[in-house]
Amino acid sequence: MIIVLKRDVSDAQIQHIMDSVRGWNLTPNLSRGTERSIIGVIGDEAAVRVKPLEAFAGVESVMPVLKPYKLASADFHADRTQITIPPVRSGDKPVTIGGPEIVVMAGPCAVENREMLLELAAFLKENGATMLRGGAFKPRSSPYAFQGLGVEGLRYLAEERTVIGLPVITEVMDTRDVEMVAEVADVLQVGARNMQNFNLLKAIGRCEKPVMIKRGLSSTLEELLMSAEYVLSEGNPNVILCERGIRTFEKFTRNTLDLSAVPVLKRESHLPVVVDPSHGVGHWDLVIPMARAAVAAGADGLMIEVHPKPEEAFSDGPQTLIPRNFRNMMKDVERIAKAMGRSV
Repeated sequence: MIIVLKRDVSDAQIQHIMDSVRGWNLTPNLSRGTERSIIGVIGDEAAVRVKPLEAFAGVESVMPVLKPYKLASADFHADRTQITIPPVRSGDKPVTIGGPEIVVMAGPCAVENREMLLELAAFLKENGATMLRGGAFKPRSSPYAFQGLGVEGLRYLAEERTVIGLPVITEVMDTRDVEMVAEVADVLQVGARNMQNFNLLKAIGRCEKPVMIKRGLSSTLEELLMSAEYVLSEGNPNVILCERGIRTFEKFTRNTLDLSAVPVLKRESHLPVVVDPSHGVGHWDLVIPMARAAVAAGADGLMIEVHPKPEEAFSDGPQTLIPRNFRNMMKDVERIAKAMGRSV
């Protein structure tokens, strides 16, 4: 249920409405927007339909919400969500995901060693990247593949934040590791294989750090939004959705990058949307065209794998850009963003 408030509603009237909703054993969520403010009601809608909500002072109208992802729904939020990450060092700018600037998260698939990570991070920051991506813990299809450096990798990421100053996004795979990873990461990543790890989603929902949820390999967009709902329902409002390709019958690409997900998710939800073309296509020569297309489709950010020597990468070398190609991609993305009225 959504209670649409009048423009001249007072704080006292809002408080009275919210106290009344709580008295009915329902949960009110106030969302103040530039054009309007609303109160979303979570709980059994049948219990509230019989209540005379439109008779309350300050109420303009009452609308039912039929979507199962109420908190993630665009209907439930007055404005689009913008997630601001404070600067790591004094003098740097904050990073806002979901605003006019397109955020570029770039770096190696896996953290491999200290020297490479620091050198690459310095290059990426100089060439327009706004966040460093790098996996300390790596979920792999094969138990024999490189699983990441673990705690050692987290230490390298923490050092990068201090020395270079790029905010960090890295994956958390286990509920027991959430607190440890959150001490280093500015954004926690839930990988495609964990999109429906509901215990992990709830644990992250109780954490204050922003979280980016990647779409599962065979998941619908509604299922992705329901995963976001798990995090939101635990009290964490800072959720980012990520399209990274889904499994289809096509063999020319690693996955099928569903760029229609960008406008659909932005229509259905108020949450920022990021696209990962590296995992989406699996071939480095296709990453730049898909990055361009993602920006044109309205993505709020890109996640790009970059490595100085992809042929020596511990994981996902075939889909990884070398630094020179990343620099060229940024030039293309900047031109397209400008045409879209945005910036990089």
